[in-house]
Amino acid sequence: MGNREDLLAGAKQCLQDKGYARTTVRDIASAAGVSMAAIGYHFGSREELLNAALLQAIDEWGMEIGRAVAGAVDPAATPAEQYEATWAQIIRTFDTHRVLWVASVEAFVQAEHSPGLRRQIAAGQAEGRRGVTAGLLGTPEDAVPETATRTLGAVQMALLSGVMMQSLTDPDGAPSAAEILAGLRALVAVLERGQADQDS
Repeated sequence: MGNREDLLAGAKQCLQDKGYARTTVRDIASAAGVSMAAIGYHFGSREELLNAALLQAIDEWGMEIGRAVAGAVDPAATPAEQYEATWAQIIRTFDTHRVLWVASVEAFVQAEHSPGLRRQIAAGQAEGRRGVTAGLLGTPEDAVPETATRTLGAVQMALLSGVMMQSLTDPDGAPSAAEILAGLRALVAVLERGQADQDS
């Protein structure tokens, strides 16, 4: 690998070992086996390198989780059973990939001070909404209607973010896959009851 690739690999390792805020220029250079000056030459700053490494790590980790989730779902199961199995696998990753989940939260904080990072995260979110919508509908991503992405996909992503934050801060109190499914059913029942009351 060249110095740029070495730096990205070193920065990703540091993100896993120490997290975003605690990683120093010296840490990255040591992990990459290159000089500290190479960071400025290739990326301009520690922050720009960490941002690039974090986005790359999240992308790689997302694909890994996607494969794990797909492998955990029984195609013969009902849609509800498949949804619960998907959530069970996602919840497991809050422990197995905790550092990267935390790093993704740190990225949101850093994006407040980095318009470029904010744009990259926004693009990733748009891609994520379309991807989860395609998975839920069993439809190729290029065939997913925009309205479904803006509704079903957006709500699923919001649910993912909320469950992630609960799991990272209070693992014992966070909902299980079965509770998420039961909660969604209860919410639908509340909404349908409200609609029936209006119609009567």
